[in-house]
Amino acid sequence: MRVFKLIYKNALRHKLRTALTVLGIAVAILAFGLLRTVIAAWYAGVNQSAPDRLITRSRISITFTLPVAQKQKIERIPGVEAVGHGTWFGGIYQDPKNFFAQFAFEDTSMFRLYPEFIVDEGAIDKLANTRNGAIVGVETMARFGWQVGQKIPFTGTIYPGTWDFEIVGTYRGRDETIDDSQFIFNWQYIEQRMLQEWPERAGQVGWYVIKIDDPARAAAISQAVDAEFDNSPDETVTETEAQFQQSFVAMAGTIIFSLQVISVLVIGIILLVAANTMAMTARERISEYAVLKTLGFSGGHILGLIGGESLMIALMGGVVGMLLMFPVLNGVAVALRSWFPVFPIEARTFQLAGLAAFGVGVLAAVFPAWRAIHVSIVNGLRRIG
Repeated sequence: MRVFKLIYKNALRHKLRTALTVLGIAVAILAFGLLRTVIAAWYAGVNQSAPDRLITRSRISITFTLPVAQKQKIERIPGVEAVGHGTWFGGIYQDPKNFFAQFAFEDTSMFRLYPEFIVDEGAIDKLANTRNGAIVGVETMARFGWQVGQKIPFTGTIYPGTWDFEIVGTYRGRDETIDDSQFIFNWQYIEQRMLQEWPERAGQVGWYVIKIDDPARAAAISQAVDAEFDNSPDETVTETEAQFQQSFVAMAGTIIFSLQVISVLVIGIILLVAANTMAMTARERISEYAVLKTLGFSGGHILGLIGGESLMIALMGGVVGMLLMFPVLNGVAVALRSWFPVFPIEARTFQLAGLAAFGVGVLAAVFPAWRAIHVSIVNGLRRIG
């Protein structure tokens, strides 16, 4: 107990220096947690993917559409249980800054392919009976203060013109890892208007969603789907939903790699801050350690005093940094919700932050402790200051 008391008093001997060191470590831990959470947000779509869902898109690019007639051929492939299609709408609500995902799904049966979307009772029937009906995620409903029954105008970009939708219901994610910010409506609304105004664009969809009977056969079924359309004007690429999501993450691969490197550098900065403090502290107390040695304190005792003080300062900074994570990350989640609908604050981030603070506390004490242990009593007593 006396040793811990001595460690505590040593840590607070220079209160300003200790406070600045704790603050520096806390800010670094906060930055580390923020970077790790942003990286996790990039991979949120991959982690949400279902193993029994495949995505078929144009071999050229996801921006190229596919003919809706392909659906019947896909349904006949062994192992395929259900097929639906989705199309990116890309409309603007009032201002381009009000970004959120808008999808036109084939029909209400698409919700059976996504059981993680919990839809209001009766909303699916209303969507089927309302030509311009839409089911909206609760997050977007709250963001804009919308109500069920309200009419929402969009300005089309991919599909030009003014589009009026009526909200017929809402959905929420099965858990917090599910994106509940999407705007979902019936593809027939687009199709009927295309037939009237741009007949050459009718009968086209963005991609197919395929539910298969056995995730272990995903590769074989994917090959069978693509083989069905080989050497046709509309060749396809079929992959698991996780691979499909991963392809979007890969587009930002350089950014994500940079964030990972920066997060490691942040830990290096913490280490330098803590090591500098402990080096200064040990250098100032060389004569005191020499006195302790004359009183019978061993090298282990010296190591314990310096290591304990280093750990105490590092963990204090770590705890403060992790406490700051909650309000800061929640604020960032609100600010970035247009781009990261799912902004997961993972327990693993806190575990890594705590481990980083502990590691910094240990490593920062290594050199000062080695120097204090190996200096002779005579040389130590000669040191002044």
